[in-house]
Amino acid sequence: MPPQRVFALPRQKSLLLPAVLNPFVLEAKLTRSEKIKCFLLGIILVPLRSIFMVLVLMVTWPVAALITFKRSVKGDVKPLTGWRRFMCRTVMGFLGRLYFFSMGFRVVVKGKQASSAEAPILAVAPHSSFFDAIVCIVAGLPSTVSRSETLATPIFGRFLQCLQPVLVSRKDPDSRKNTILEISNRAKSGGRWPQVLIFPEGTCTNRSCLITFKQGAFVPGVPVQPVLLRYPNKLDTVTWTWQGPKSKALLLRTLCQLYTTVEIEFLPPHIPTEEEKQNPNKFAQSVRTVMAKSLRVPVTDHTFEDCRLMISAGELTLPMEAGLVEFTKISRKLDLKWDNVKKELENFATIACSCKGGRIRIEEFANFLKLPINSALQELFTLFDRDGDGTIDFREYVIGVTVLCRPANTEEVIQTAFKLFDIDEDNNITPEEFAGILRSTLGVCDLNVSKLFNEIDADGSGHITYDEFRSFALSHPEYAKLFTTYIELQRYQGLQGEGPDSDAISKCCNDSPSDHQEDSNSDKKDD
Repeated sequence: MPPQRVFALPRQKSLLLPAVLNPFVLEAKLTRSEKIKCFLLGIILVPLRSIFMVLVLMVTWPVAALITFKRSVKGDVKPLTGWRRFMCRTVMGFLGRLYFFSMGFRVVVKGKQASSAEAPILAVAPHSSFFDAIVCIVAGLPSTVSRSETLATPIFGRFLQCLQPVLVSRKDPDSRKNTILEISNRAKSGGRWPQVLIFPEGTCTNRSCLITFKQGAFVPGVPVQPVLLRYPNKLDTVTWTWQGPKSKALLLRTLCQLYTTVEIEFLPPHIPTEEEKQNPNKFAQSVRTVMAKSLRVPVTDHTFEDCRLMISAGELTLPMEAGLVEFTKISRKLDLKWDNVKKELENFATIACSCKGGRIRIEEFANFLKLPINSALQELFTLFDRDGDGTIDFREYVIGVTVLCRPANTEEVIQTAFKLFDIDEDNNITPEEFAGILRSTLGVCDLNVSKLFNEIDADGSGHITYDEFRSFALSHPEYAKLFTTYIELQRYQGLQGEGPDSDAISKCCNDSPSDHQEDSNSDKKDD
């Protein structure tokens, strides 16, 4: 039996698994006693609270209509002034508190809110529920960022208009740039506009961590006041995530509680340094670190794009959590765009769709490559399997393909591999040549490689040209790394004096670039 190579697999700490694997899931199954309690309280509380909520809305809508009378529905050009601003801050603020009181909310405020001149922007986190809107009421109805379509919503569109929101339009290709510009203009207005309240996470989580902060609140480079949200209740009836109870179920459960406590804590304003003013990403990370320390929760590099990948994974019949990769970190360190990661997810799904839990075992890996399990394939699988649990998840697959396979898939490697198969040097690979080389290199006498051959032979001519070989290799980078891994194993066995094929492979190794081994080892070090 040939000697097995033993080497360490150092991993970059920055690409290790996050502290929280899935911040977008909530397991909220009620116990039998909790169900009985909700039912008994709900019989009394739900009808009473529903009537009270409707009465408050009936009073609030005319007030909102009066404040926004003859104001542009497409967005405010000028801030509210005079009696409109007074009614918005006092009357609407009072009715808003009354509305949340009618739902049973008990609000606890800690710290002191800074003025608009001291901190033009309020950054609120963690964002975990539609009930988080209560912070807008407590903060004195600051401006928010909202979709322009929301203003057309009956009743609530009027309420939102009172907040003088910064509008985002999906139809406008320049919407993101215009939104950031509008936030910056309001933040630097010297108090003419109300404060701008932003949920920098951009999506709802389960509050187990703080995910990536988007840069919109930090581009203006003005002081930002962090605002913390907590729901210290024994029964969680408010968390609204991508995998968990629906909004109607949460509303009903909340109305069935005697009261629901929410804590709102205003931290001291964070004044950016000159470096943070020039680097919004660093500014955002500094504010997030301060907030996470106060909340005593970790930070991760998940973002809204992870949610999109979760949805895509579900559409590909994978478990939704299979799509989580910490998109911010992966895209930045591996220079991948959304479309690249989405494409890799589709490739991953073709291998993992039949696997339980959406994780690839070595058997599925070998079946996908249409090759038997041998030492070279086992070593490649080990390089992919970052946590050593014997399976490859989507995150490991993306890192493996990007860091290990694509760098190895060079023109020189493809040419060397083609020369290895083209025994008679006629620039064509026949089925006999293809099968003979694979059988000898893999040590399997009865190996059937017809499926793999036919897949490479795109025109069905019965032989593989270099263009077909190259096209297949470029779209299947796993084979390039498998080939270079095999070369390394042959060299290692040759150095040990026990490699039966070391002489046969030496010519191929000499034809290949001299730095193949160095590149492969460098790949492992970089990984």
